[in-house]
Amino acid sequence: MSAAIAFEGVGAAYGARAVLSGVSASFEAGAVTGIVGPNGAGKTTLLRVALGLMKASGGAVRIQDRPLAQWSREALARTLAYLPQGADAHWPVTARQLAALGRLPHRAALAPLSAVDGLAVDAALERCDAAQFADRRMDELSAGERARVLFARALATGAPVLLADEPAAYLDPAHQLRLMDLLREEAARGTAVAVTLHDLALASRHCDRVVVLRRGRAVAQGAPSEALADTVLADVFGIAAQRLADGTVVASRRL
Repeated sequence: MSAAIAFEGVGAAYGARAVLSGVSASFEAGAVTGIVGPNGAGKTTLLRVALGLMKASGGAVRIQDRPLAQWSREALARTLAYLPQGADAHWPVTARQLAALGRLPHRAALAPLSAVDGLAVDAALERCDAAQFADRRMDELSAGERARVLFARALATGAPVLLADEPAAYLDPAHQLRLMDLLREEAARGTAVAVTLHDLALASRHCDRVVVLRRGRAVAQGAPSEALADTVLADVFGIAAQRLADGTVVASRRL
C-alpha cells in the first residue's frame, strides 16, 4: 500500500535560510506518526509543505501517490485536515458554529449545512468531549475547551489524513491523554495521522512510528523504541532518559 503522504528528499527555506534539507519520510494510513525534535527543527514546516502552504525548494511530495502539484486546493482541503500550532479563537460564535467550519470543503460557497454536515459536526464534538458546551460562545470557553473545539473542527472535515501541530499544548494532562486516545481512534478508522509533539512520553507511548528531526534533517525514524533510542535522545535532545515498563520515555537529566 502506498503512503498517504510521502516526502522524497524534500527541502524548504525561508528566503536564504534552509529549514528542511533532504527529508524523506512517509505517513501511513491507519497509523499515528509522531514528529519530534528540538525547537526550530522543522516540524511545523514539514506539515506546511505537505499542505501546500509552503513551496518545497527541492525533492517531491506525494499525497495518496499523486504529486502535490496535481492536487487542486479544493481536493486537498477535503483530503488533509489541519490543526495548526497555537490555533485559538475568541470569536463570538458558538462552539458548534466553529466546528462546522470543518465542513466548508464539502459545501458550495454560502450553502447551509446539510443533514450530513450536521451529523459530522455533532459526531466530532462528541468525540472531542466538547458536545456539552456546543451552544456556548467560543469567547466564553477556557483555553483547553477552545482547543478541543478546534480539534473537533479538524475532525469534522472527515479527511483521510489528519495533520495536527502540537494539539496537546493547551490541554490539561487528562485531556492530553484523551487527545492521544482520540488520535489512535482516528487511525483505527483508517486515517493517516501525523502529529508534532514536544512531549517525548506522549510520542513514545501513543505513536506507532516516530520521525525525529534535527536542524531540518530526519535523523531517525521507525518504531518509538528505535527512533527514540538512547543515542538519539543524547545526540538530538542532549538528555538521558528512563524507560517505563511499557516503553514510555521519561527524560531524567540533561547531559
